[in-house]
Amino acid sequence: MKTTLMAAALCLVAGMAAADPIEGLWQTQPDDGAYAHVKIAPCGPAFCGTIVKSFKETGPYDSPNVGRQIVIDMVPKGPGAYEGKVWRPSNDKIYIGKIALSGKSMKLSGCVAGGLICKAQAWTKVN
Repeated sequence: MKTTLMAAALCLVAGMAAADPIEGLWQTQPDDGAYAHVKIAPCGPAFCGTIVKSFKETGPYDSPNVGRQIVIDMVPKGPGAYEGKVWRPSNDKIYIGKIALSGKSMKLSGCVAGGLICKAQAWTKVN
Protein backbone atom coordinates (compact mmCIF):
# COMPACT_ATOMS: atom_id res chain seq x y z
CA MET A 1 0.00 0.00 0.00
CA LYS A 2 2.80 2.44 0.92
CA THR A 3 4.58 1.61 -2.34
CA THR A 4 1.44 2.33 -4.36
CA LEU A 5 0.91 5.68 -2.62
CA MET A 6 4.57 6.62 -3.09
CA ALA A 7 4.42 5.74 -6.80
CA ALA A 8 1.24 7.79 -7.24
CA ALA A 9 2.82 10.78 -5.49
CA LEU A 10 5.93 10.56 -7.68
CA CYS A 11 3.80 10.43 -10.83
CA LEU A 12 1.87 13.52 -9.68
CA VAL A 13 5.07 15.47 -8.98
CA ALA A 14 6.63 14.37 -12.28
CA GLY A 15 3.48 15.45 -14.13
CA MET A 16 3.56 18.89 -12.53
CA ALA A 17 7.25 19.32 -13.34
CA ALA A 18 6.61 18.34 -16.96
CA ALA A 19 4.09 21.13 -17.58
CA ASP A 20 4.84 22.94 -20.83
CA PRO A 21 6.08 26.54 -20.42
CA ILE A 22 3.20 27.81 -22.57
CA GLU A 23 0.67 26.66 -19.96
CA GLY A 24 -0.71 29.30 -17.62
CA LEU A 25 -2.39 32.69 -17.56
CA TRP A 26 -1.26 35.26 -20.15
CA GLN A 27 -2.13 38.95 -20.58
CA THR A 28 -2.72 40.08 -24.15
CA GLN A 29 -1.51 43.31 -25.65
CA PRO A 30 -4.31 45.90 -25.95
CA ASP A 31 -6.27 45.61 -29.21
CA ASP A 32 -8.94 48.18 -30.06
CA GLY A 33 -8.78 49.57 -26.50
CA ALA A 34 -9.21 46.26 -24.67
CA TYR A 35 -7.01 43.46 -23.40
CA ALA A 36 -7.64 40.10 -21.81
CA HIS A 37 -6.30 37.36 -19.60
CA VAL A 38 -6.06 34.09 -21.53
CA LYS A 39 -5.70 30.68 -19.86
CA ILE A 40 -3.56 28.35 -22.00
CA ALA A 41 -3.87 24.63 -21.26
CA PRO A 42 -3.56 21.30 -23.06
CA CYS A 43 -6.39 20.41 -25.45
CA GLY A 44 -5.74 16.92 -26.75
CA PRO A 45 -2.24 16.80 -28.27
CA ALA A 46 -2.13 20.60 -28.64
CA PHE A 47 -2.58 23.75 -26.51
CA CYS A 48 -5.58 26.07 -26.53
CA GLY A 49 -6.20 29.43 -24.90
CA THR A 50 -9.51 30.69 -23.58
CA ILE A 51 -10.32 34.28 -22.61
CA VAL A 52 -11.09 34.23 -18.88
CA LYS A 53 -11.29 37.97 -18.14
CA SER A 54 -11.47 41.18 -20.19
CA PHE A 55 -10.30 44.70 -19.38
CA LYS A 56 -10.56 48.23 -20.74
CA GLU A 57 -8.63 51.30 -19.59
CA THR A 58 -11.16 51.78 -16.79
CA GLY A 59 -10.75 48.22 -15.48
CA PRO A 60 -12.51 44.86 -15.85
CA TYR A 61 -15.59 44.67 -18.03
CA ASP A 62 -18.08 42.02 -19.12
CA SER A 63 -16.98 41.24 -22.66
CA PRO A 64 -19.03 38.83 -24.77
CA ASN A 65 -15.66 37.23 -25.65
CA VAL A 66 -15.06 35.82 -22.16
CA GLY A 67 -15.16 32.04 -22.48
CA ARG A 68 -14.20 32.07 -26.16
CA GLN A 69 -11.15 30.27 -27.45
CA ILE A 70 -8.54 32.66 -28.91
CA VAL A 71 -5.54 30.29 -29.21
CA ILE A 72 -6.55 27.19 -31.16
CA ASP A 73 -4.73 23.87 -31.51
CA MET A 74 -1.16 25.17 -31.04
CA VAL A 75 1.34 22.34 -31.42
CA PRO A 76 5.02 22.49 -30.48
CA LYS A 77 7.35 22.99 -33.46
CA GLY A 78 10.68 23.17 -31.64
CA PRO A 79 12.02 24.93 -28.56
CA GLY A 80 9.69 27.83 -27.74
CA ALA A 81 7.90 27.58 -31.10
CA TYR A 82 4.25 26.65 -31.68
CA GLU A 83 1.92 26.66 -34.68
CA GLY A 84 -1.85 26.50 -34.91
CA LYS A 85 -4.59 29.12 -35.24
CA VAL A 86 -5.56 32.36 -33.54
CA TRP A 87 -8.89 34.17 -33.40
CA ARG A 88 -8.94 37.97 -33.41
CA PRO A 89 -12.03 39.17 -31.55
CA SER A 90 -12.07 42.67 -33.05
CA ASN A 91 -12.80 41.35 -36.57
CA ASP A 92 -14.04 37.82 -35.72
CA LYS A 93 -11.50 36.16 -38.04
CA ILE A 94 -9.28 33.11 -37.55
CA TYR A 95 -5.69 33.26 -38.77
CA ILE A 96 -2.74 30.91 -39.11
CA GLY A 97 -1.09 31.26 -35.72
CA LYS A 98 2.50 31.20 -34.58
CA ILE A 99 3.94 31.59 -31.11
CA ALA A 100 7.52 32.37 -30.17
CA LEU A 101 7.93 31.84 -26.44
CA SER A 102 10.79 33.25 -24.37
CA GLY A 103 10.43 32.88 -20.61
CA LYS A 104 7.49 35.01 -19.46
CA SER A 105 7.11 36.71 -22.85
CA MET A 106 5.29 35.49 -25.91
CA LYS A 107 5.11 36.83 -29.44
CA LEU A 108 1.79 35.66 -30.90
CA SER A 109 1.36 36.15 -34.65
CA GLY A 110 -1.71 35.91 -36.84
CA CYS A 111 -0.80 35.28 -40.45
CA VAL A 112 -2.35 35.20 -43.92
CA ALA A 113 -1.01 34.21 -47.35
CA GLY A 114 0.37 30.92 -46.07
CA GLY A 115 2.20 32.64 -43.21
CA LEU A 116 3.99 35.24 -45.35
CA ILE A 117 2.18 38.29 -43.94
CA CYS A 118 1.82 38.41 -40.17
CA LYS A 119 0.81 40.83 -37.44
CA ALA A 120 2.05 40.13 -33.94
CA GLN A 121 1.23 40.93 -30.34
CA ALA A 122 3.43 40.68 -27.26
CA TRP A 123 1.82 38.79 -24.39
CA THR A 124 3.11 38.58 -20.82
CA LYS A 125 2.71 35.64 -18.47
CA VAL A 126 0.64 36.55 -15.42
CA ASN A 127 1.28 33.23 -13.61
